[in-house]
Amino acid sequence: MKLATLKAGGRDGTLIVVSRNLTQAVKVPEIAPTLQAALDEWTRAEPLLKAAYDTLNRGDMQGAFPFDATQCHSPLPRAYQWADGSAYVNHVELVRKARGADMPPEFWTDPLMYQGGSDSFLAPTDPIAVRDTAWGVDLEGEVAVITGDVPMGATPDEAAPQIRLLMLVNDVTLRNLIPAELAKGFGFFQSKPATAFSPVAVTPDELGRDWTGRKVTLPLTVHVREQLFGTPDCGTDMVFDFAQLIAHVAKTRELVAGSIVGSGTISNVDRSRGSACLVERRMLEILAEGQPKTPFLQYGERVRIEMLDRDGQSIFGAIDQVVTPYSSK
Repeated sequence: MKLATLKAGGRDGTLIVVSRNLTQAVKVPEIAPTLQAALDEWTRAEPLLKAAYDTLNRGDMQGAFPFDATQCHSPLPRAYQWADGSAYVNHVELVRKARGADMPPEFWTDPLMYQGGSDSFLAPTDPIAVRDTAWGVDLEGEVAVITGDVPMGATPDEAAPQIRLLMLVNDVTLRNLIPAELAKGFGFFQSKPATAFSPVAVTPDELGRDWTGRKVTLPLTVHVREQLFGTPDCGTDMVFDFAQLIAHVAKTRELVAGSIVGSGTISNVDRSRGSACLVERRMLEILAEGQPKTPFLQYGERVRIEMLDRDGQSIFGAIDQVVTPYSSK
């Protein structure tokens, strides 16, 4: 099934069920007022939401209305946990190679992970508001999962059944702030502003055969400045699947329902697939020509991240954002 959150209804918005073709939606307050409330009582809520979804897809749902992604927040406008991994080690290796740094061999066996800010996410069609584009504004196209409750020390096999929903991600990054932060030896913070997620979150069964081995096996379509920038395949070159990433997070802590775990930037060894972030293109240019040519994002420039099914239909709706100057008003 497909779920989304309207901006109206307070900080956590209003849960809606969305039709498979993303044309119709319905509020379901009798089941759960918000997505977090549904996740908290998933055993009770999931079959009721599925029944509403089936009725909506048949065209028999009372109270249905046209779905409008511009009225949606990220499916979880805020979350108890947002942990982002780096499952595509090719991306890590490439970035390190461009700056002449060797990659420790354990990166192939022990996932990288950082804890992002989860108190306030960006809506999928809201602007990327930044105070200064000199900070090096970049996108990062990813896939993420929303979990149920995961106990501390869960194995990947134990973590896998707790994958409740899938989303797309734009993990906005301020590249020029990273070197000084990493030099402190304490990880990302200012260089990782608010993240955006797709308008719609979907249960894994919606992907059919394209959810295999605890991975998504479809391309991610990324446009930058109105031009196709990349279509990297999410299943190819993913060294750690989502169950492994969740188990990594849960090694020393419990995850509560509504935790989000990201894949990291989708990246393929096959360069013909393009990229899902600007820094990867820049690193390839450095390796080939000694200096980067692709600029970071400037005010007024647009990014779009989407995933299409085998029939060319959007699965999650699109993250479609323009970079704008920040204003507190």
